[in-house]
Amino acid sequence: MASSSCFPDTFDWIQNLPTISQWKTNYMSICICSPSSIQPSLNLSVAKNLKSSTFSFSLFADFTVPISLWASKPFKINPKSVKLLDEDAISNLLFNLIEDVLKYGSNTNNGSMLRFLKLDYVSNLKDIFNLAFLTLSLLICIYEAPVDLRTGCLSTLKNRLITCSSRQASKLLMKHLGSNLEEQWMRSLNLAITNWIVELQSAAQRTLKTPSPLFSYAISTSGLWKVQLYCPVIAMEIESSSNVSTDERLLFALDYHQLEGVIQFNYKLVIREKWINLTLNTDNIRCDVVRLINETLMNERGVGADEKHFPSRISLQLTPTQQTNIISVSVGKSSDNPSREFEMEKTIEGSFDPPNSFLALKVSAGESSTISLKPWKYEQSVYGYSAIMNWFLHDSMDGREVFSSKPSKFALMNPKAWFKDRYSSAYRPFTRQGGVIFAGDEYGERVWWKIDKAALGRTMEWEIRGWIWLTYWPNKHRTFYSETRRLEFKEVLHVNIT
Repeated sequence: MASSSCFPDTFDWIQNLPTISQWKTNYMSICICSPSSIQPSLNLSVAKNLKSSTFSFSLFADFTVPISLWASKPFKINPKSVKLLDEDAISNLLFNLIEDVLKYGSNTNNGSMLRFLKLDYVSNLKDIFNLAFLTLSLLICIYEAPVDLRTGCLSTLKNRLITCSSRQASKLLMKHLGSNLEEQWMRSLNLAITNWIVELQSAAQRTLKTPSPLFSYAISTSGLWKVQLYCPVIAMEIESSSNVSTDERLLFALDYHQLEGVIQFNYKLVIREKWINLTLNTDNIRCDVVRLINETLMNERGVGADEKHFPSRISLQLTPTQQTNIISVSVGKSSDNPSREFEMEKTIEGSFDPPNSFLALKVSAGESSTISLKPWKYEQSVYGYSAIMNWFLHDSMDGREVFSSKPSKFALMNPKAWFKDRYSSAYRPFTRQGGVIFAGDEYGERVWWKIDKAALGRTMEWEIRGWIWLTYWPNKHRTFYSETRRLEFKEVLHVNIT
């Protein structure tokens, strides 16, 4: 049995497979992706092994002589079942798909962490299964498929992965996997996408943008707004660059990282006599630049784990999309301006020469000033009914914003500059891992909207648009190369006005 239609409902096809006794051949297959009628296709098949009373699934390239690209674990044939796969077998196959996606990441010891819910408690199992299979198929194509098949199928699989239905299924899968495995899943996927982009760049082809152009999702529940996002650094837009670096080891180190971000706000509805207040407080804004490969490989092929981008600006814009019932928006204060301290410095030097000479007395006076400047400055503003929040990183040497400037060559060579040894210095503006955390108690006052009581009982939505800038200035590596990349995202959150 074969099918020429691409992107079949894999879950339904597997569910409807007849029992082994009804098979007329030793295997059954279905087309997953076919770039063209004259090129080989990517097929999913199920084959029986009567000697061991098992059957297994595989992905193969349908050449004249088929090439196997992936095989599942074997499943025992159940002669009493009316279907080829019962619920337990489908559950085990789903585990198999998830485990094999995780194995393509740099951390392969995730088997013991996989604690999936029982099928009775998994909503939209069909969508989750199809998403897991689609993701594994993409990784198989990147790493295992011959060139003739990979070029055509990768673009098709990627386009399928960014559809609304796949994005919704991704959110469901992440919910069931839990936060730790979610991070491992995204690192595995984005490592594969990074390798794909590197391959395209080496072939002088058009740079691929990461799906959608990143993976992100939003949650609004129990007084919390949360946006989670992931994006490989290599797929971010280059906003500025000092020059074209020919240092392949440095570029390798910079490419094999991904941005991981979490944006959390606490919200509260207060119903007044004549209006409703929706107050939003910053809970946590976190951005980390995480290595996609292990440290050993990074040291072998790159210039070490200490050379990577760092967050230099974060900008958020929160807008109610239905503004009929919005009366006003207010914001809190921004960070205090830096204080300037003046110091007077005077010195007197005197000396006596031998007899019969004039008395020599040297006097010098000078004035110096110092600036007390926090590395991160927070600003709020309003545009229409949008509340805008900005976090800017400043160069503590000259006070300039980092994301829009580049250091001088003298600064790049200065061993005492703040961006040197930036992950170990006591004065670093980042966490030791190289990320940033903004909490409401230090960075981020509240914003609030006044809403007409006519909105009571309705569901309103807010759009969160965001921009994150990552900058590279040399840390320990000797180079004059610098660059800044930018990522944009957008999510919608809902609030019940009750």
